[in-house]
Amino acid sequence: MSTIYRNLQRMAHESPVIFWSLAIGFSGPALVLVVPPIRKSLGYKQAERIPTTFPVPNRPRRAVSGYEDP
Repeated sequence: MSTIYRNLQRMAHESPVIFWSLAIGFSGPALVLVVPPIRKSLGYKQAERIPTTFPVPNRPRRAVSGYEDP
């Protein structure tokens, strides 16, 4: 275990960009499991879903008049 810590410490000093990108990348899957319960406990409510279709009126269609080409 101490060798892992030493290697991580060395990597953080010699190549911090790689170290932090790996740290952020590995924390992503954990955040998927941790964040939703925290948001729910703080009272966050999801917004309504955006409609994907246009509501069609419940009546027969009328023919369009007055816009014919001459």
